[in-house]
Amino acid sequence: MSKLNAAITGIHAYVPDYILTNQELSTMVDTNDEWIQTRTGIKERHILKGEGKGTSILGTQAVLGLLKKTNTKPEDIDLIITATVTPDMLFPATSNIIAHETGCINAFAFDMNAACSGFLFAVQTGRVYIESGLYKKVIVVGADKMSSIVDYTDRKNCVLFGDAGGAILMEPTTEDFGIMDADLHTDGSGKDYLYQKAGGSAYPPTIETVTNRQHFIYQEGQSVFKFAVSRMADVSADMMTKHNIQPEELAWLVPHQANLRIIDATARRMGIKKEQVMINIEKYGNTTDATIPLCLHDWESQLKKGDKIILAAFGGGFTWGSIYLKWAYDGDQVEKI
Repeated sequence: MSKLNAAITGIHAYVPDYILTNQELSTMVDTNDEWIQTRTGIKERHILKGEGKGTSILGTQAVLGLLKKTNTKPEDIDLIITATVTPDMLFPATSNIIAHETGCINAFAFDMNAACSGFLFAVQTGRVYIESGLYKKVIVVGADKMSSIVDYTDRKNCVLFGDAGGAILMEPTTEDFGIMDADLHTDGSGKDYLYQKAGGSAYPPTIETVTNRQHFIYQEGQSVFKFAVSRMADVSADMMTKHNIQPEELAWLVPHQANLRIIDATARRMGIKKEQVMINIEKYGNTTDATIPLCLHDWESQLKKGDKIILAAFGGGFTWGSIYLKWAYDGDQVEKI
């Protein structure tokens, strides 16, 4: 029997309509457009507005678009994995809600949390289910409503994040396409530098935790920046070396969109040109688990069958990793929706 590979056979993404610009942010905190763009590369971000609207809204819209684009019946989906740090609720899983809202009635579903690296962790998990022969149609969602945990009085952090959802369909193939390799890592010492302190079992919600603003993102920026630059760059360069990929052979680097300086440092370490790097941070900011599928969606029409692509991410925890894949279809043949 030929070896099964897990190929990405479709991609879709969704962003809310409301756009929060740097100019509007400058009316909320002591900042300005030049300061934000110089340090992050971000011009604007999309925000999900409305009472009771959570991450499942973002994921659901991404999955509905994916099913339509790939002409896939929802009842044929075997599994949905959602990578998120902002679930609608602690339970049930956001994946459960997405499966219900999209009509994927035969899929079992669960969430994964690896911070900004979560989408890569979920892709690797979906890959294993496909390659085992157990499932034939797996959807991986990366979605976050980061605005729900952003402190808009914190001038350093509030400029960074936006809301979005993305989804991919993974299916088996015996051709030489799909996920070729993954290199994923964690280091729990990072818990002291990037976290949301309250809301879990260690610090359940109380009047004090709310008053002390402990339900928002906290990060020690300089430490996170240094760790992110070295780890994301190293793991991406190592993947090229392992598979003997020369810089000119790599079609695309798809990096987590956390900070333009981190992306640039990773590209330099890999020896590739800026034209080989997917960058859309200026339009969306850091959407955490959605950044990589959002890039793939924005560049889909430029993707060619056989393209060698490296996905790379770094997140709180710390978590980081890279995935090497060969793209499985010509994106310019996909009908736009």
